[in-house]
Amino acid sequence: MPRFLRTLLGSGALVGLVAGPVAAREAPLVVTTRDASTPVTTRDASMTDPTRDASMNDPTRDASSTKVPYDWTQEFPKADWSRLRIDPAEMASGGPVRGGIPAIDAPTLRAAKAIRPLQIGEAEPVIGVSLNGEMRAYPLSVLIWHEVINDTLGGLPIAVTYSPLCNITRVFDRRVGEAVLDFAATGRLRHSCQMLFDRQSESWWEQASARAVSGLYADETLRALPARLESFAAFKARAGEGAMVVIPGQPSKRQYGANPYWGYDRADKPMFSEGPLPDGIAPLARVVAVGERAWALDLLSEKGRIEDGDLVIDWAPGQQSAVDAPLIAKSHAVGGAIVSRRGADGALSEVEHTVPFAFAFHALHPTATILTRDGR
Repeated sequence: MPRFLRTLLGSGALVGLVAGPVAAREAPLVVTTRDASTPVTTRDASMTDPTRDASMNDPTRDASSTKVPYDWTQEFPKADWSRLRIDPAEMASGGPVRGGIPAIDAPTLRAAKAIRPLQIGEAEPVIGVSLNGEMRAYPLSVLIWHEVINDTLGGLPIAVTYSPLCNITRVFDRRVGEAVLDFAATGRLRHSCQMLFDRQSESWWEQASARAVSGLYADETLRALPARLESFAAFKARAGEGAMVVIPGQPSKRQYGANPYWGYDRADKPMFSEGPLPDGIAPLARVVAVGERAWALDLLSEKGRIEDGDLVIDWAPGQQSAVDAPLIAKSHAVGGAIVSRRGADGALSEVEHTVPFAFAFHALHPTATILTRDGR
């Protein structure tokens, strides 16, 4: 268990306190598990030792001979565990069981111009998505409590996802072949990042890689779609105030606008991940990741623009963190990135990317280099 987390059970309210101060902050880290009814558990460090079994890093590895935990079989009775690609020891419970983090399946929408500042601040982070001429914003103040929104935008079924402990936001096409899937969080984590499942087959999917790691769809990969993690003001500036925004359908059910991970991005190490950390950069520093390449966000803020071949990455100031202060609207500014690819005619088109914490990128791409101010 990370040294700063001790678990106190509750009924969907406060369930975690820091035993000691979070790095660079005297106030305690407060963690809730959103309707959790089981204790938070973490893995022993030996379970994440990369020398324990190097084959675990093979994405085609069949781990079906590994014993599946009993609680998995009870929570996911339809699941086919005969095609398991990840050792269960590599995953930890984040606290909630299935259903403890309820996905949104019929999002409530409101025009951006009708949003009051107390609902979503101008600098608060949203995921801005544009498909077939239709634009929509998905605020992290909503997603931090649900982690998955199943929606249809521009005629395309999509899943908008957020993994708070890794700071990974990704938008997926929900279609696999002829099937349209609905997603939700399993309550399990790998390298602190969320594991999803589809309700149709109960296959498990790794949000960070978009790959199914068990069940009917094992080894299938969801198509990731370009999206921006940006400030609400930036979204309105490019989409217009008539663009639609997802708002809480039942605002009294959650503490929307509050951050259940108070102080997390100032911590000295991630929760629920005891694996190797990247060199030359703080584990919870943000990076801009495109495939297996990554640049430190503070390097981008210093340069303003980074060009790498046909890739163009522009600094976008004015966006707040979602996992800093107890209220997202009071969090410190972190900024963001606009990632594009330059075509033969010079025109720029948006590129799918993420802005994860450095430790999460390193866990997914352990041999990749993160470019920093120091040139590493």
